[in-house]
Amino acid sequence: MGQAPATTTAGADDLSVWPASTARLDHGDLGVGGVSLAGLAERFGTPAYVLDEIEVRERGRTYLHAFPGAQVFYAAKAFLCRAMAHWADEEGLGLDVCSAGELELAVTAGFPPENIVLHGNAKSPHDIDAAIRFGVGRIVIDSPSEIARLVAAVAPGGRQKVMVRVAPGVMAGGHDKIRTGTDDQKFGLTITDGHAHHTIARILDQPRLELTGAHCHLGSQITSVKPYATAVRRMVGLMARVRDSHGAVLPELNLGGGHGVAYRPGEPALDITALARTVRAELDESCAAARLPVPRLLIEPGRAVVGPAGVALYRVLAVKRGGQRVFVAVDGGMSDNPRPALYGVRYAPRLIGRRSTAAPRRADVVGRHCEAGDVLAADAELPGDIRPGDLLALPVAGAYHLSMASGYNLVGRPPVVAVADGRARLLVRRESLDDFRSRDVGL
Repeated sequence: MGQAPATTTAGADDLSVWPASTARLDHGDLGVGGVSLAGLAERFGTPAYVLDEIEVRERGRTYLHAFPGAQVFYAAKAFLCRAMAHWADEEGLGLDVCSAGELELAVTAGFPPENIVLHGNAKSPHDIDAAIRFGVGRIVIDSPSEIARLVAAVAPGGRQKVMVRVAPGVMAGGHDKIRTGTDDQKFGLTITDGHAHHTIARILDQPRLELTGAHCHLGSQITSVKPYATAVRRMVGLMARVRDSHGAVLPELNLGGGHGVAYRPGEPALDITALARTVRAELDESCAAARLPVPRLLIEPGRAVVGPAGVALYRVLAVKRGGQRVFVAVDGGMSDNPRPALYGVRYAPRLIGRRSTAAPRRADVVGRHCEAGDVLAADAELPGDIRPGDLLALPVAGAYHLSMASGYNLVGRPPVVAVADGRARLLVRRESLDDFRSRDVGL
């Protein structure tokens, strides 16, 4: 699992951000999991997502080995299907879900509900009812208004385990839109003005709720361990004040996820081993200073488990010049990957399926949608003879691609294909025009 900051030089033949099983094949093709990517494009069409099952499993194991004694919950918002839920369960991971939809898909696929945590800053009645009905392990309270709703949903004599989400006042993350640990955003309850402490006191007064611990999530694409150390100190400080004021010792501390990965060669990634070492040392030291027993640690990685295991496949439809730029238009775009438009993330696509000896040139890989901002990879290095009909593969496409895909222009969301040991199998089929028609009941 590529944890440490990459030291390679970016280039057209650099595979440092690709799945570990990636191999160069004949005629300029690449194979992942022992399967030709060009062959997958021919078999399943494009656009398509390819997911290396072995890499996903190994990344999950990396967390279990790095954090012995902790509970590791895979963040389903990054990518979820029935097979993914099955892999997570087989590898000993819990599941972090954010809606009744994610919850019901996982449980009906056989995932044990007691190993599921439900999140959400605005849980619907359906979300809460489903969580209580299925018996999820924990519900993370994100606002005081949820307390009464949860109490009303729990049957008389019942008891639901809950955590409380805290905003620890830590700024971290790769973009303003994915920073969630500060006081000025929608998630959690702030420490500085006493809202977190007040909400905890209200929860402790409810006999139908069992407060197991405090939760925080700092943001996404964090590549330094320092924000997590700061969060530990502040969270332990809050837990000590709860002990002093109410005599309640909270047995769990959930530090969320947000662990950054490299999307292009040379970019940094969070070192998971260093994170575990730093968090454990800070937790031991802070608890000793506060005379608190060390709580059980919970973490919720998503992108770092599945992101680098995925590859997106596209076919080039058009190549043209516009001013000083070269545009390579493909058969997908922001409907299957909105992240460049939302956060300005940059990718490193690669020509597959044929070998080119042309000198490289810079080009913008753009999508097919009716938006000027539909750019999948700005200023990408591609062969100078790139042409319609060519195939492009885009690495680090396992997280927040299908889960954020839309029905824009009714092009249909791509399929997901799993590869392992030289075999490929379809996990999620391509969305079809029949799917759109079946939902449209206007006539």
